[in-house]
Amino acid sequence: MTLEMYLLLSAVLFCLGLFGALAQRNLIAVLIGVELMMNAASLNFMAFNRFSVTDPSTGQVFVLIIIGLAAAEVAIFLSIILNLYRQRRTIDPESITELRY
Repeated sequence: MTLEMYLLLSAVLFCLGLFGALAQRNLIAVLIGVELMMNAASLNFMAFNRFSVTDPSTGQVFVLIIIGLAAAEVAIFLSIILNLYRQRRTIDPESITELRY
């Protein structure tokens, strides 16, 4: 595969994630969309690492940071979703309009 093919695949993943994050009516689907966008960024780092950088660990370090960030983001996001579900009995993002209780 060439660099352009990796970048095209990454752009498709990012667009799917953006659509999932903006168009869905479920907070879990929004979380999945954000994760797809982060995976697209990781794929970009690895593609440029393979074709451009001479040190193979440069892109891998960035990808490990993104994976750690994604794990922390999922933990925080799921705790917020569970708290909202306990209080409002819904995870529809349009039904949650105010920040105060």
